[in-house]
Amino acid sequence: MAAAGRLRRRLLLAVPWRCSPRRGAAGCPPAGQVRAAFLRFFQERHGHRRLPSAPVRPRGDPRLLFVNAGMNQFKPVFLGTVHPRSELAQHRRVVNSQKCVRAGGKHNDLEDVGRDTYHHTFFEMLGNWSFGDYFKEEACSMAWELLTEVYEIPRDRLYVTYFGGDSSLGLSADEECRDVWLRLGVPASHVLPFPLKDNFWEMGDTGPCGPCTEIHYDHVGGGRNAAALVNQGSPDVVEIWNLVFMQYSREVEGNLLPLPQHHVDTGMGLERLVTVLQNKRSNYDTDLFTPILDAIHKGCGGPRYQGLVGDADVGRVNMAYRVVADHVRTLCVCITDGIYPGLSGAELVLRRILRRAVRFCSEVLHAPPGLLASLVPTVVEVLGDAYPELTKNADQIMDIINENEAAFLSSLERGRRIIEQTVQQMEPSTNFPAEVAWSLYGNLGFPLDLIDLMLEEKGISLDSAAFDKLALEDAKRKAGGPQAGQPEDTNTRLDVHSLAQLRSNNVPATDDSLKYAYTLGQHGQYEFSPCQATILMLYRDQSLQKEVGAGQRCGVILDRTNFYAEQGGQASDRGYMIRLGQQDILFPVESVRLCGGYVIHEVTAVETLRAGDQVQLFVDEAQRLACMTNHTATHLLNFALRHVLGNNTEQRGSHVTAEQLRFDFDTKGPVTVEQLQQVEQVVQDVIKRNEVVHMAEVPLTLARRVQGLRAVDEGYPDPVRIVSLGVPVESVLTCDSEAAMQTSVELCCGTHLLQTGAVEDLAIISERQLVKGISRVIAVTGGQAKQAREAGQCLAMEVDSVSLRMKQRSTSIPEMQKLSKEVGQLTKVVASTAMPQWQRKELQTILKALQRAANTAIKKLEMQQAEEKAQSLLAKHCSQPIIIDTVPADSLSILMKVVNQLCDKSPGTSVLLLSPQVSGEVLCACQVSKNCLPTFSAADWAVAVCTQMEGKAGGSPVVAKGSGNAKGMQGALTTALEFAQSKL
Repeated sequence: MAAAGRLRRRLLLAVPWRCSPRRGAAGCPPAGQVRAAFLRFFQERHGHRRLPSAPVRPRGDPRLLFVNAGMNQFKPVFLGTVHPRSELAQHRRVVNSQKCVRAGGKHNDLEDVGRDTYHHTFFEMLGNWSFGDYFKEEACSMAWELLTEVYEIPRDRLYVTYFGGDSSLGLSADEECRDVWLRLGVPASHVLPFPLKDNFWEMGDTGPCGPCTEIHYDHVGGGRNAAALVNQGSPDVVEIWNLVFMQYSREVEGNLLPLPQHHVDTGMGLERLVTVLQNKRSNYDTDLFTPILDAIHKGCGGPRYQGLVGDADVGRVNMAYRVVADHVRTLCVCITDGIYPGLSGAELVLRRILRRAVRFCSEVLHAPPGLLASLVPTVVEVLGDAYPELTKNADQIMDIINENEAAFLSSLERGRRIIEQTVQQMEPSTNFPAEVAWSLYGNLGFPLDLIDLMLEEKGISLDSAAFDKLALEDAKRKAGGPQAGQPEDTNTRLDVHSLAQLRSNNVPATDDSLKYAYTLGQHGQYEFSPCQATILMLYRDQSLQKEVGAGQRCGVILDRTNFYAEQGGQASDRGYMIRLGQQDILFPVESVRLCGGYVIHEVTAVETLRAGDQVQLFVDEAQRLACMTNHTATHLLNFALRHVLGNNTEQRGSHVTAEQLRFDFDTKGPVTVEQLQQVEQVVQDVIKRNEVVHMAEVPLTLARRVQGLRAVDEGYPDPVRIVSLGVPVESVLTCDSEAAMQTSVELCCGTHLLQTGAVEDLAIISERQLVKGISRVIAVTGGQAKQAREAGQCLAMEVDSVSLRMKQRSTSIPEMQKLSKEVGQLTKVVASTAMPQWQRKELQTILKALQRAANTAIKKLEMQQAEEKAQSLLAKHCSQPIIIDTVPADSLSILMKVVNQLCDKSPGTSVLLLSPQVSGEVLCACQVSKNCLPTFSAADWAVAVCTQMEGKAGGSPVVAKGSGNAKGMQGALTTALEFAQSKL
């Protein structure tokens, strides 16, 4: 006890400040020290392992746009799916400060930011966790000690809440938690029960959940009892810390089951805590924001930030300060973690954040372009010590913000022009077309409130019902897409209770080492080891079963397997199993997953399957070999991209199937044709050398010492598998080895070729930017790569043929139009055919030039033809005020040009020409002299004439066109003359 006391005193002395909210601001702790004291308290005093913040781009959770809580990276622990040999599975108590973004999805604070003084899109969550270690007593005790003894917050200003029970769920009040607080000395009047919505925390609609206890702080104090203001939305009494006790799991049916292991998950917003400790009432008045607000003032030169809200904030200037300060922090953190402004998902949300900040900068603060990016160094100064990755990426952040700001300001200008043009063409007293507004919003990213504002200024309203319909259709379309997250297969994803039951019954984790048991035969063919196994358990409808009947789909858990389970970006094996002694009955294995160390084979039971059955496993060797080829090729591609584009080229994700490989990576701009060719050449050089692929399992700590190690995730089991091309693993592990810098060395659990020669060839068939700064390439190997190259060669020959014919320059408009159409069709084929991307880009450049040349030639020929016809008609009609006639013309375009030529050569003349076609259609074009306006309208003239021919027409008062039926042409000529005479 004495030793513990000395340790606590040493910890308290290590904190270089004392600050009580009862005292003045002088000497109050900077935010950095508040954060450091939290981490040190749990690490040194209570034996927690300190972990770095996870990136705000979620790993392995497609349903989440951003990491929005400290617990996100620990989900596999709570769900029981964590690999038992992974580093994460070894943690018992941890602490960290997690970067969080809440701006999209379930937790979306974006529109509230700026309106008040406490909402943020980016914030820091201080948290401590226990995974099956301590529980309520220790968690509450630690929290109380930190707040009252280390941070010296007055006890009489703190109120705690606990779960008051819920009769509909059969849950009684959490009296255990209440009693812990009372034993810690918290007065009964400060310990308050609350219902489910306030004090019961859930991860989602299903999964781990439990009661929570919150700690609230009274900013006013003075000896009053503020219990009545707790959880009432009062700005005077705010929640600062939430301690969640995960002890239940909510099932699909809605019922709650006790979890096999109890966990503690706590979260305290650093911004709110600092507000308390620095004696402020607003997060924006703390040193997490004041340097940024000062930098905004310096950059825009307007009035200083005063902290005003609502009606007191005239012109929304203070709101603008808060929006810009908050949003630039979010932009810095997201861009650093690989989320760039884009067109979908998290990238789209970030684009909206950036554009919202730019609008407040320009429209409210009247700041010059570039203010937002100029704030980045200040953000780095405030947050860089805690998150050093910000310092490393500061220049890149500024570049991306500036580029996106320039693009947005350009889009705003285009959007304004489109609105102006649309309004000019609208009929009086009509609503603004929803389709135009939706296009502005979806394609140009034009903010809806800005559209409303501009229309309001013009006294026009938007067709809201039609716009809402378009929005609903878009939402339905997106919901139907694969990004929406299809329902998870309940037969291959073990739930937390089944996992716990397997472990409590001492069912061993699956030995899947045989997935790596393959060799090269004498003739270079791969030979895969057979595998005999025992069914340990069957899994169906979220429950473990000893028997599954014929015709039912189920998950089969074996003691061992040679099947590869989907992980590390590689698709799972397929194949089949047979029962020993029943060679003619095949049980197809459709997919394979790894869950908590157990490999689950999804099988349709053609006959009854039982635990204890002996089976033989047969992997689909062709599919496995294709995956192995593409996975080794992925490593080659990663190495080649770094070699060509530079060592800063970081992998952002990959997916390997038997058909192709996909690879996402950082890039500063589009990859050029030359770079694509160089990347393919580097890969082909390694293939030709037929390098040996070395693989070995080594301790994770040893693997991390490898220089230049290529890795994208931290969730590797320990020991970890290293894949090294051409260099033995023991060589890259030596301390001074630079071998890993000269070849591909990666942490990888996938299956690989034993020599690179079997890849045969690699062709990159697609390369595009997903969002600014991240490119995606798709490549094929072997025979598919050969086919892609052959297709490219064939198309190149076709493009050469068209180019040659184009150079011969036909004088016939129909022939040139035919050539133009051929170029258009070739362009579509080139875009859709699997072929080397560098060649596609080259051919597209040539075809684009050919299309321009064809269009120019057609226009030139049409102008020549039109001029000849115009000269003939002028000679015939001798500059009369009205020319009405028929003329042969191959198209409406030529007819319009004849009319234009006539009017140019005889400015006072109004012209209407008809051109009968072989099809029986009659084309009509007309132009009215400006001297005759507004009495004489070209649009009305064309309508009158085409109506006579049972056709349609339209245009402006000056020019118009239309068409009709040849049967009414003579009558139409008469109508044309009578109409013109009546207007002159």
